[in-house]
Amino acid sequence: MQAPVRPARVVIADDQTLFRSGLARLLDMDERVTVVGQATDGLEAVKIALALKPDVVLMDVKMPNLDGIEAARRIITENPKIKVLMLTTFEADNHVIQALKAGASGYVLKDSQAGAIVSSLLAVVAGERVMASAVANRVLEMLTGTTTPKEFYDGLTAREVEILKMLATGMANKQIAFKLKISDKTVRNHVSNMYEKLNIFDRSQAVLYAVRKGLVEI
Repeated sequence: MQAPVRPARVVIADDQTLFRSGLARLLDMDERVTVVGQATDGLEAVKIALALKPDVVLMDVKMPNLDGIEAARRIITENPKIKVLMLTTFEADNHVIQALKAGASGYVLKDSQAGAIVSSLLAVVAGERVMASAVANRVLEMLTGTTTPKEFYDGLTAREVEILKMLATGMANKQIAFKLKISDKTVRNHVSNMYEKLNIFDRSQAVLYAVRKGLVEI
């Protein structure tokens, strides 16, 4: 791919100040990219993007006031020339699909190397779609129907996934047992099996796993 004549103009939208400013510094070290603005939430991202008209908005999914997916939708609706590249820690199905439906040109994970993010930005400016391999594989599996919940959730059965969701929303074992019409002991057995499969030891780790997999919103 030919280098652009001028640096790609980028706006970064992320509510985590340290991450956002650190990423801006890293990107500015690459002469192919210039960061022209930063936003701390979705509403600010829309306002800044429409005012500055960057080539790309690097948009976090989870932000206060307005999430990144809705912010992307508003920006692209108002100015289709502005590309949006979603930047997130989440690989979960619902976020991927929602972002693509909103018109996002791609989806990269926050733990990507700075060079990989720059390459993704330049590809998006050139009109390509970009997706982190972990995310691309999930979408492909969903479209072809080659995945099952058991594979995606590290061997958990459908019932264990159901209980995990309830655990992650703060329900006690007794409440789960009552809702599912099973005994407390059965719930405890399911939880024990789940912990063993995921190699975790307490409810807080279960909640983190559920959030990473998009089973619950925080």
